[in-house]
Amino acid sequence: MATEAYKLEDIPGVGPTTAEKLREAGYESVEKIAQSTTTELYDTAEIGEATARKMIKWCTSQVSPDAASSSDTKSATQEDTDNMTQRRLDIEDIPGVGPAIAEKLRDAGFLTIESIATSLPSTLAEAAELGEATAKKMIKWCRDQSDIGGFKTGTDVFEQRLKVKKLRTLVPEVDDLMGGGFETQAITEMYGEFGSGKSQIVHQMSVNVQLPEELGGLGGSVIYVDTENTFRPERIEQMVRGLEIEGADPQDFLKNIHVARAQTSDHQMLLIETSRELAEELKAAGKPVKLVIVDSLTGLFRSEYAGRGSLAERQQKLNRHMHDIFKLCDEYNAIGLVTNQVQSNPAVFFGDPTKPIGGNIVGHTATFRVYLRKSKGGKRIFRLVDSPNLPEGEATFLVEEGGMRSC
Repeated sequence: MATEAYKLEDIPGVGPTTAEKLREAGYESVEKIAQSTTTELYDTAEIGEATARKMIKWCTSQVSPDAASSSDTKSATQEDTDNMTQRRLDIEDIPGVGPAIAEKLRDAGFLTIESIATSLPSTLAEAAELGEATAKKMIKWCRDQSDIGGFKTGTDVFEQRLKVKKLRTLVPEVDDLMGGGFETQAITEMYGEFGSGKSQIVHQMSVNVQLPEELGGLGGSVIYVDTENTFRPERIEQMVRGLEIEGADPQDFLKNIHVARAQTSDHQMLLIETSRELAEELKAAGKPVKLVIVDSLTGLFRSEYAGRGSLAERQQKLNRHMHDIFKLCDEYNAIGLVTNQVQSNPAVFFGDPTKPIGGNIVGHTATFRVYLRKSKGGKRIFRLVDSPNLPEGEATFLVEEGGMRSC
């Protein structure tokens, strides 16, 4: 039968309703379906991905019988395309996941395929009330779709690194020290004594991140977890005016900073775990999350887990909390900026006895570590202590009413 003689209803599995949807979407012939991609077809015609792939394969074989043997090659190529566009997949597309399980997953904070792909089977099984074997199958499927968990060449990693953005402090000395500014897909930990400038920097970055890229920002929103009641909207207003940008309205900047006051360490962890829902809403609104702040990271943990007897539990929770922050930043190409308290080591007689709270757990998980301290004349010293690709060094800056400034 010539392809002209085929109607859409002749395609296996296509009834009158599906055929009508296809025609409304512009697929009026077998040839047009054969030339489409799986993603285009299931998006526009509202059909399942597997069904769309079978339809394309059948139509391709009818348009060109010789193409039937090569359809597998096209399918393989299409798989790569689907991997690139996997964000369009919903949780309901996972085999065996219906509306009820999908709702449980969303309530537990699993809003995307990536969040499931990077979760633990035990965590997923508990959240969705599933067997661990079923959870493992779901995670494997999500990893296959999102291309997570496999080996990549150095060239692939280099191309991924090209997506990394830099958020400038607008203090040239500090930006040069940080290789251009604070980096996305990474956690930067800033520790220092009270009054060293930690909260001042996170306030400044909450303003700067909303600027367009040509002005040193990322054009994004902020998720701000406040554990010490240090967030001050008045300070944001002062810093916006300090930018001296014509037409800049402080209220517009405040609208894009989403603040949550954590009351306990468990509440603090929950805020990060459930922030994906807010991140998805902001992304859909055209103002994606580009900065995740926790000020401070260890304050509540330090007060609730006192003594050596509770040290192991505290460190385990801190480890999980920091990895949740990192996954959030990695998924949305955002910056993780956390502040940390310090303690003095009485055994140190020479040199600086100050060291950050959290021990090796925080030190290993943070990508960049910055030590802030006060100096003479109101100056602050910004010292890069640890980085995977930048040398150690120091820079100085001032904190004025209008924000951070060069000395």
